[in-house]
Amino acid sequence: MSTPQQAAELLKRKQLIEEKLEKTGKKKEYEEFLKKRLIECGWKDEMKKQCMEIIKTKGIEKIKLEDLTEEMMPKGKAMVPETVKNELLQKIQDFIEQDPDYKQQYDFQAN
Repeated sequence: MSTPQQAAELLKRKQLIEEKLEKTGKKKEYEEFLKKRLIECGWKDEMKKQCMEIIKTKGIEKIKLEDLTEEMMPKGKAMVPETVKNELLQKIQDFIEQDPDYKQQYDFQAN
């Protein structure tokens, strides 16, 4: 279990990483990488298929976009293959390991 201080520290690190990714253009690059990989592994087609099934079951007239999104969001996250998650995480980790500000601020040492 994490303490409030640990949670605050994690949030601070997450914000720093997100800021660095945004400023350097890596965020956009990684988003494109993720889109490409999700298409390659069939995730997008499977999501489309499941959405169509839900619409077919509930009826197009009776379903709202918000309801469909709410239902599909957890399914979509769960369906992302571990290999894709790990590839993206590795790219982010490699980027952070090379960032001098992050290393200095958190006394980070690459393994």
